[in-house]
Amino acid sequence: MLYFVCVLAVIIDRMFGDPKRWTHPVIYIGAFISFLEKRLNKGKYLRLKGFITVCLTVCSTTFIVFALVYTAFKIHVLAWVVAEVILISLALAQKSLKEAAMLVYNALEENDMGTAREKLSWIVGRDTGHLDESEIVRGVIETVSENTSDGITAPLLYSLCFGATGAWCYKAINTLDSMIGYKNDRYQQFGFVAAKLDDIANLIPSRISGFLLLISTKSHIDQPLKMRIKNWFNDAKKHPSPNSGYLEAATAWQLGIRLGGYNRYGGKESFRAYMGQPFYKMQKHHIKAAMKQMYICTGGILFLGGVVYAFVYTWN
Repeated sequence: MLYFVCVLAVIIDRMFGDPKRWTHPVIYIGAFISFLEKRLNKGKYLRLKGFITVCLTVCSTTFIVFALVYTAFKIHVLAWVVAEVILISLALAQKSLKEAAMLVYNALEENDMGTAREKLSWIVGRDTGHLDESEIVRGVIETVSENTSDGITAPLLYSLCFGATGAWCYKAINTLDSMIGYKNDRYQQFGFVAAKLDDIANLIPSRISGFLLLISTKSHIDQPLKMRIKNWFNDAKKHPSPNSGYLEAATAWQLGIRLGGYNRYGGKESFRAYMGQPFYKMQKHHIKAAMKQMYICTGGILFLGGVVYAFVYTWN
């Protein structure tokens, strides 16, 4: 039953996306994190206070979602199905990620570089005012690749295992990392636990997602799968994040493009290791190719989940 609930949630998220008329649950989680951060991120014992923030956020979110689905189950099994489908679909970000990427794509299609740079700035942290088309495309593809795991396949995997409760436990962890998991003066100590917990939570989903992307999507280069897997694994380890590189490297090798390179943050230039090889120059059509990979990878997770469920059912 849970498997079909997840399938339905994926379909609903792809069709309707996030709600437009009321606040998304992540906003409430973020407000709670901000409330705790303002009161605890000062003085001594910052790592301990960060740990307390993580515990309160993850435990409260998990408890609320569990209470909702448990109450729904006590009312009727159909109420449980509806609650699970709605909550899981809210934890996914297929349509919202596509819409954000398409805003940039459409601007490039109209040769409106100013709008393309502006729309890109909504989804990346780097400076965008100086970027040409190739670098704008790179920013979009890197964002789509990274968020394929963070925003779709990881919460979906936790949903397949633990239902909406697992999905929102993960979302709480991921939101903590996105808000306080930075290596800067303000969050270096306070966000240490949040960052490490997010690394752990994404460890398996990112690798499964990257591997599925390699074996289930069309390769744009004439290179044996075995070689692409080897190159993927080697390049993924170059990324500063222990997990994000597995999606970005897989995307790069499948599309025959090179990701990574120089970025500016607040006017300061930094370099991120290259992933993939520039068989092709990045162009706007690669944005659509990356989104297609996102959908196929999501379908691959559902297929894998179905195989596991069928095996367990047959075994029992």
